[in-house]
Amino acid sequence: MSDVLRDMVSDALPRRPRPIPRWKIEFTRQSRLWHGYLSAFAFIALMFFSITGLLLNHPEWLKQEDAAPQETRFTVPPGDVAAALKTADPARALGAMMARQDGVGGVYASGEIDGEEAFLRFEGVSGNASVMVDLKSGAAEATRQKADAVTILNDLHRGKSVGDVWKLLIDVSAAIFLILSLVGYILFFSLRYRLAQSLGLTVASLAAMAAIFVWLVP
Repeated sequence: MSDVLRDMVSDALPRRPRPIPRWKIEFTRQSRLWHGYLSAFAFIALMFFSITGLLLNHPEWLKQEDAAPQETRFTVPPGDVAAALKTADPARALGAMMARQDGVGGVYASGEIDGEEAFLRFEGVSGNASVMVDLKSGAAEATRQKADAVTILNDLHRGKSVGDVWKLLIDVSAAIFLILSLVGYILFFSLRYRLAQSLGLTVASLAAMAAIFVWLVP
């Protein structure tokens, strides 16, 4: 058989697809595996932040009347007041004492001392409070404003006055969302015959977001 005829026969036969490298098969398998593991937590967190994001964007959906402020009176032992006044930051030291009292709640936000009186402010997801303390007698009066359900959900969404643990949860959730998205893109682009389509959808999505920001956002 001549070389020309051999080449013609070779071209007429169907060609076998190139075998996929083993490392690529294993990489894709691991990507699918971790995509499933991360989704177990990510979908719950994503639903929570999606719902609270909607409420943050539409507060009128669950608008409630503000609850009446609650007033509480108590007495701080004069010895504790005297010890707090000797510290480098007397207002903060007094705030640490007040935070443990019923009717205050939240964490110390700020405070100031004016003569024989101290004015302290506390913030928390469940509400805010202000406390006035007579430094001579130790008599204290706290006024607490409870937050409604919408305010609580919005503060949890934004990470406002939520404490270090919830802020860490937000950071971890954001990191998992990012990893999940990257793994999803890896799986998306691993479809060899749809690479052009995947790239086109990605570019179109970025262009749409940019166009909305440039032309439709005031």
